[in-house]
Amino acid sequence: MGGAPTGGESTGGESTGGESTGGESTVVLTGRLETGAPDFVYLPFDVPARVREIAVAYSYDRPPVPAGTPGNSCDIGIFDERGTELGGKGFRGWSGGFRTSFAISRTEATPGYLPGPVRPGRWHVVLGPYQVAPQGLEYRVEVTLRFGEPGPEFKPAYPPERARGRGRAWYRGDCHLHTVHSDGRRLPAEVAAAAREAGLDFIVSTDHNTPSAHGSWGPLAGPDLLVITGEEVTTRNGHWLALGLPAGRFVDWRYRSRDEAFPRLARQVRRDGGLVVPAHPYCPYVGCQWKFGYQDADAVEVWNGPWTYDDESAVDSWDAALGEALRQGRPWLPAVGNSDAHSAPQVVGSPHNVVLAEDLTREDVLGGIRAGRSWIAESAAVRLEFTATGAGRQAGVGERLRVPADAPVDVRLTVSGAPGGTVRFLTDEGQLHQESLPADGAGTVVWRTTPSLAGYVRAEVRHPRADGTPGRGNSMGPELPWGPMAALTNPVFLGAPPQER
Repeated sequence: MGGAPTGGESTGGESTGGESTGGESTVVLTGRLETGAPDFVYLPFDVPARVREIAVAYSYDRPPVPAGTPGNSCDIGIFDERGTELGGKGFRGWSGGFRTSFAISRTEATPGYLPGPVRPGRWHVVLGPYQVAPQGLEYRVEVTLRFGEPGPEFKPAYPPERARGRGRAWYRGDCHLHTVHSDGRRLPAEVAAAAREAGLDFIVSTDHNTPSAHGSWGPLAGPDLLVITGEEVTTRNGHWLALGLPAGRFVDWRYRSRDEAFPRLARQVRRDGGLVVPAHPYCPYVGCQWKFGYQDADAVEVWNGPWTYDDESAVDSWDAALGEALRQGRPWLPAVGNSDAHSAPQVVGSPHNVVLAEDLTREDVLGGIRAGRSWIAESAAVRLEFTATGAGRQAGVGERLRVPADAPVDVRLTVSGAPGGTVRFLTDEGQLHQESLPADGAGTVVWRTTPSLAGYVRAEVRHPRADGTPGRGNSMGPELPWGPMAALTNPVFLGAPPQER
């Protein structure tokens, strides 16, 4: 059953208790879900006047299952009296399966949840039965209402949209990071410190399905670090990054690709000045594979954390899409790479994006990513410059070199920080040049082509394979032909676009 709610209630259980003890009243909601249960189950409870705090604790059974069969897994969140409508205003928090309890008051809330008024009316706990065992899933939710005068109003400290930049320059940033406000174990302060240690100029806050971290970044940003607010929207048919959301903005996740909700929400993110970026599209975990297509995307995350085979698949698919965009004369989809760091030993900034921006501001950084004026580095130790020159003109990453189809074009990559690495130049025909770097990992590689032979050129810098060999781009066999990625550029396009020929 699809996950888009209609505002109706599906409790799947019953409510008991309600006795007031010492200024508290507890409601217990129990029930059983069978295989095939809705993606989201809404458990209503009534909040009377003068409730100071709502505290929720939940549990569910985990019966043994045969090998290869998913066991029970159930997420949790809450909506207030404004309702559960998709994209509505009632959202008050989500912790997925990372917490077994949470609390909300006017003054504070558990990370992942939004502090604010506890108004009377019908609230809903929402369960997300991610997986249900063949034996079913029995749940128990305890809602405790604590009475009293409300505390002082929570005042969020949102980060500024500008940091001290260097004017038009290349800025380094990680656009996919998690904290204790979702399933990470780092505090926002620890993420900010790790970003500075990694040599980053900017980061994007992207906790799963909640903007609750946004209000904590203000004191942690500074002249040397731009913090951009966002969200990782975690649906049942893939995850996407909403980058550059207005501080405090929530993006709903309760739908599948067949529900046709994603295009509407993607348009809203763009209207707010943000970017829509499918994340780790080939991740093998349940619900992670990207099923929404790319027509509503602004970029795609092709490199997520340490380099693995799913990144190889993402780059291959992205490269094929470049050729299709070139043939059709339509906009192309830039590539980004991010750490997706949650906790140690995952490294903030490995990898990250190096973005050409007019200055170190939210708008300029997002504009550089949107235009594809960026490349991906595994760390700040990797530096490169990638250009194409011909007929007295030059173009860089994400740009087009408008020269005649038969004009000689020199493609040049200058790189450092990739010891013993291998440089690859790839076009719409595939790999057309490969060259090894010196042992110290610094060097310049030049290759000549024409727009008639290469509609675009992009560069990869690879580490040696495990056996120390560089690998070969035009070979087949049981082993992966390449070692891990050290750097990956967006393309430089050559010649006039199809509509101008």
